[in-house]
Amino acid sequence: MTHHHLHSSPETCHWGFFEARLKPVLTIESGDEVTVDTISGGPEMVPDRSKFHVPPELFDVHARNERMLPGHILTGPIAVNGAAIGDVLEIHILDVKLRQDWGWNLIKPLAGTLPDDFLETRLLNIPLDLKRMVGRLPWGLDLPLKPFFGVMGVAPPPAWGRISSLIPRAMGGNLDNKELIPGATLYLPVFVPDALFSCGDGHGVQGDGEVCVTAIETALQGRFRFTLRKDMRLDGPRAETPTHYMTMAVDPDLDQCAVRALRDMIALLVEKRNLSREDAYTLCSLAADLRVTQTVNGSKGIHCMIEKAIVHG
Repeated sequence: MTHHHLHSSPETCHWGFFEARLKPVLTIESGDEVTVDTISGGPEMVPDRSKFHVPPELFDVHARNERMLPGHILTGPIAVNGAAIGDVLEIHILDVKLRQDWGWNLIKPLAGTLPDDFLETRLLNIPLDLKRMVGRLPWGLDLPLKPFFGVMGVAPPPAWGRISSLIPRAMGGNLDNKELIPGATLYLPVFVPDALFSCGDGHGVQGDGEVCVTAIETALQGRFRFTLRKDMRLDGPRAETPTHYMTMAVDPDLDQCAVRALRDMIALLVEKRNLSREDAYTLCSLAADLRVTQTVNGSKGIHCMIEKAIVHG
């Protein structure tokens, strides 16, 4: 196992899109660990530099990088040597740390879960206390932080061309799943040789739904272990935490998300426990939880969770 450190810079970041034609900025072997630095936000999001730490490469990216807006600044892609179409990339999230002492939150008219309810744009710069791990909200609340990456994805199929980073798809991307914190493992199907993983959209904390479109958006550093799985086949993202198995589905229709996440959980239970589909369906009704992931990314999200102790008990 080799450890790598991928710094964010104009040369290692792409802004607002995934694309199979992107050249890798780092090539690793299966089993390697990578520390990845990310940055967040356009020029209008940056607070007073005399009061807050701003990663200096953020300004270089603003000045030099091609943009597909709106969208996220992503670090990558990372090539995993030997990954082939149809394989699965296992991403074990080892650590997530804040890189700056501020974040931002934006309300925009005609966006979010309530697009017609708020008629003015509002941008908040939110101070982050890295020692106490809280964000100070304008009305005086110290909100506990629980950082994670909103966007983690591999390259899409070449036929898709350049796609927005905003909409989550089979290759992952803007999943906005707050369960994907250190200790969790994300599984993504591979659509191009070497997989080509990128991440960004750092969140200091987010509620299920991410209803106003943004969380506390901030710069994060993540440490990941990448393992190539040739013994798995997936059509879309799955994940697990130390205590739970998780299936995820995205679709413009939230009802269809629930249907797809549930069907995949039934398939997972058949695989893991050798249950009949009928028994797996019953167990889902008794013990699995359907949770709203997000309702704001064009394609909405549902994740279905079940305790491992129940599956293997």
